[in-house]
Amino acid sequence: MYAQVIVDIAVSEVDRLYTYRVPEGLSIGPGWRVRVPFGPSRKEAWVLGLSETADLPEDRIRDIEARLEDYPALPPRLIELARHIAARYGCPMSAALRLMIPAEMRRERVKVKTETVAVAAVPLDALARYRDSLSKRAIRKRMTLTLLLDGEPHTLSEIRDLVRDPKEVVDALESEGFVRTYEREDLRTPHPVARQETEAPPPTEDQRDAMEELDLAMSRMRRAENGGPMPRSAERCFLLYGVTGSGKTEVYMHAAEACLNAGRGVILLVPEIALTGQMVDWFRARFGDQTAILHSRLSAGERYDEWRRIRRGDARLVIGARSAVFAPVEDLGAILIDEEHEPSYLNEHFPQYDAREIAAWRAGHENALCVMGSATPSIYAFAMARRGDYTLLELRTRANGLPLPEISVVDMRQELRMGNRGIFSSLLRDKLTETVRSGQQAILFLNRRGYAPGLTCRACGLTVRCSACDVAMTYHRSDDTLRCHYCGQVLRAPRTCPECGSESIRPVGIGTERVEEEVRRLIPGVSTIRMDMDTTRGKDAHYELINAFRSRQAQVLIGTQMIAKGLDFPNVTLVGAVLADLSLNLPDYRSAERTFQLLVQVAGRAGRAGLPGHVIIQTYKPEHYALRAAATQDYRLYFEDEFQRRRTQLYPPFTILARFLVESKDQQQALAAANELKARTEELVKSSGLKRRLLMIRTDYAPIQYIEGQYRAQTFMKWLAHPDSEQLLAQLQQMTAEAPKGCRVTLEINPATLA
Repeated sequence: MYAQVIVDIAVSEVDRLYTYRVPEGLSIGPGWRVRVPFGPSRKEAWVLGLSETADLPEDRIRDIEARLEDYPALPPRLIELARHIAARYGCPMSAALRLMIPAEMRRERVKVKTETVAVAAVPLDALARYRDSLSKRAIRKRMTLTLLLDGEPHTLSEIRDLVRDPKEVVDALESEGFVRTYEREDLRTPHPVARQETEAPPPTEDQRDAMEELDLAMSRMRRAENGGPMPRSAERCFLLYGVTGSGKTEVYMHAAEACLNAGRGVILLVPEIALTGQMVDWFRARFGDQTAILHSRLSAGERYDEWRRIRRGDARLVIGARSAVFAPVEDLGAILIDEEHEPSYLNEHFPQYDAREIAAWRAGHENALCVMGSATPSIYAFAMARRGDYTLLELRTRANGLPLPEISVVDMRQELRMGNRGIFSSLLRDKLTETVRSGQQAILFLNRRGYAPGLTCRACGLTVRCSACDVAMTYHRSDDTLRCHYCGQVLRAPRTCPECGSESIRPVGIGTERVEEEVRRLIPGVSTIRMDMDTTRGKDAHYELINAFRSRQAQVLIGTQMIAKGLDFPNVTLVGAVLADLSLNLPDYRSAERTFQLLVQVAGRAGRAGLPGHVIIQTYKPEHYALRAAATQDYRLYFEDEFQRRRTQLYPPFTILARFLVESKDQQQALAAANELKARTEELVKSSGLKRRLLMIRTDYAPIQYIEGQYRAQTFMKWLAHPDSEQLLAQLQQMTAEAPKGCRVTLEINPATLA
């Protein structure tokens, strides 16, 4: 027997199948991981196929040395998905396969944790007679035997609750033949939550309509499995559009319960780690230990153990961030994507992928539903629903019947004319004070961390910049440092200007630290919690801060985008967007979309229980169409304006934006490589007959010219969207593997950021 394997080396030169002999007695098949000799070394590899014959002479075929696990790491459907990713995103097959397993499995970085278990080795009546024959002085033996007389296995930690040094006692009983011990796997479980037998609340009319539509879709899926027609895209892909607080989570739970009752699995994707703990609590309360969690803040052991629970079928409901789309759930019934509009579903690291696109492909190939939900759907998703590629499910009112919050827009230009130079408008100052004094809670949103975005000399104009990156360093007053948010460099904040020696060096602009300081100055004694990248670095920091605010340990929550969506705080009646138009200034065609989404989402945190909510949006551009639509929470008004703008200015979804990003320590080499890619692209387009679809191509330095000491150049392209473009983009992906020595090239398609 021979095996065709992919060696776990993510470079294009070895991205092909290799043939190895399967030794007698070694049981393996597709999806198993093995260790093989490769050149002078040993490598991990993936088995993709078996055959009775080989395409090489026997003397050139080497033996597989061992299998790495006692089960196949991947089911066949995930191998198919890896092939799709390798072709779609132009990466080596081994890089695609790596996405499917926890990194800890590679190179044996994590070990199984076990615990010692003791159980009776003789009939219980014989064990009781032995216990009763012991002298009164053998207290530890008698107590241990009494525990084991229930006939159940007990861990040493359980026995330790009764007697000291239980290992000594158990070893003695085992040597006498009365007790048997063995090692049992002890799975590490993140955020354990006891199941509560909670019933689903009565659905609203809109929820009931959405649930019935999904039930019909599942019926179509079952018929397809029994030989019926395969459902069309719109019969298996759904966009769940509902205002904030409309009960989208209950619709997800209904779909999950229907799948689990039918013996099928479910994946629920959430955009932020901050939301994962809350979702896990809700779903575990409803579905118990069937729920597993996957995200990057778990410890290595927790992530490994949760993945194995899923692979073994012990957990059939998976909740996690974008990488959970690769969870080894067999007999998949549905993939649910919460807050589908979030850019965090785009993976910016190699290999780059869009988890939403992967979810739709996987659902289509595994006869499963794909349900995408949002109060502010992406322009692409809503356009797909309007065109009929997705079915639109709409929740038009809040589930508890309460109205949406009142929204006030404050023109900060007018505040300045009235002499208010502070960061809070007079309205927000008054409402914040009133809210805190009445015992209610408030959220203040600003999508910029730190105390100030820069430290600038008022004498010579110098702004302190990172020496390794082409960006200003952010000032953090909490520890009086300057930090680069790209490479992590930290400097002690200077007391005088490094350029001219002036003492007139001051923080410029505002960040979340500054907002927190101003709140404490405005309301002495107020308790606050700040949530941003600086306060949530710890493993369970998101979970702990959210629970602290929910239990009213603080009156004001200040944070960045991680507090803007999905969170449910019944006592919050006031939300303030401190600098609402901050994201409008980003050099990105999606800046208006991002601004609208953030404002509507954060506004939705107010007034979710019995108390009315009030939202205050502070802006210097109250006339902007995205802000006007956010103030009325009118998604369709916003969509029509934005859709028409993109049609006129030729932005996605009418076009495809792509760029080769070249990085090198040599500035001229980076630009030369980008120019070479431009020339090769133009030649490829000319030969493919798609020249008319290439609207623009140019080479220049990237907006941020260097990061972490690497110079960055780009070849930027705009294409008319067309199915023929997919093949061309796949060819462009292949060009990234042919970068000059000393350069790294990536192809970004509709990238999440154009920095």
